[in-house]
Amino acid sequence: MSIRRACRVLEFDTSTYHYKSRRRDQAGLEARIKDICATRVRYGYRRVHVMLTREGWDINMKRTYRIYRDLGLQLRNKTPKRRVKAKLRDDRQPAVEPNDVWAMDFVHNQLATGKKIRVLTVVDTFSRYVPVLDPRFSYRAEDVVRMLEQVCPKIGYPKTIRVDQGSEFVSRDLDLWALHQGRHARLLATGKANGQRLHRSLQRPLQAECLNAHWFLTLADAAEKLEDWRRYYNEVRPHGAIGHKVPISLINPDGAVSPPS
Repeated sequence: MSIRRACRVLEFDTSTYHYKSRRRDQAGLEARIKDICATRVRYGYRRVHVMLTREGWDINMKRTYRIYRDLGLQLRNKTPKRRVKAKLRDDRQPAVEPNDVWAMDFVHNQLATGKKIRVLTVVDTFSRYVPVLDPRFSYRAEDVVRMLEQVCPKIGYPKTIRVDQGSEFVSRDLDLWALHQGRHARLLATGKANGQRLHRSLQRPLQAECLNAHWFLTLADAAEKLEDWRRYYNEVRPHGAIGHKVPISLINPDGAVSPPS
């Protein structure tokens, strides 16, 4: 039986029978998206798309999302229950250039042995650059000052540092350090957790992509893995808040790598 007659009997259009899909094979693209998501478990489809375009894939955002969704890679994030907005303070001015405002806080974790550690984290709120990720068993105000003295000569002194009301930050040692700087760094104690909202933009990926993804055998092992992640965060990871750029591109436009902490 001819094709035409068979299609007529089945009421099937012959053009449909002869149609051949012109869709490109996307097995390689799907495999690459899976690889990215397996390595960077907290990446959404937008950040995956940025990584693909960096690698030279000719793909638009809609296609990335469709494949990402079909592969079942969507992230599920908890919606915060508290919906009360904090009232903005008059002295909280937005940063307009690097080293305008830094946010400084601690993140808590532990070694494989169960011994607790504290990680001093500092982030530039304009560029999202992270100059410090320093783990220790305990932190005092003089330790914070000593770390700032190591870092600031390499990348510059901040005009304002936002901190909470912890004893390590609200102290005479840190006040004297800020007073004696040539740039007159100003400490702004927020008083509430809402004041550290921008700092949480660092804490969330740090927790998900580094602290929860590694076992820390010793303090030295923790310092090495945190330093590797800090360089990745500054030099490789795309940031939606700064147009999917990397923080180091705003600090060093000439493309220089981030200095060691």
